[in-house]
Amino acid sequence: MSRNTSSEHSAAWVSFSYGSFLAAIGMTGVGVLFMPVDIWIKAYLAMAIIMLVQTCVNLTKTVRDEHENKKLINRIEDAKTEQLLTRIDRP
Repeated sequence: MSRNTSSEHSAAWVSFSYGSFLAAIGMTGVGVLFMPVDIWIKAYLAMAIIMLVQTCVNLTKTVRDEHENKKLINRIEDAKTEQLLTRIDRP
């Protein structure tokens, strides 16, 4: 029993993802830069935005890793079950 578990994204989708990420960072940076507040408030907001982006990347990586681990465990369990069934089917 073979399952195709790979899901490759198109080049257009990857380009869109990178572009939208860069646009969001750029628009947020420009918004903070032109806010009518003191420089230390701008610096605080900039640090918070950088930390938010970094934690979002870490969170998405963790969610992906957990999903991949569950798929691997399920494949191992399926292989064990298939092996047991082939042993039972033999006379």
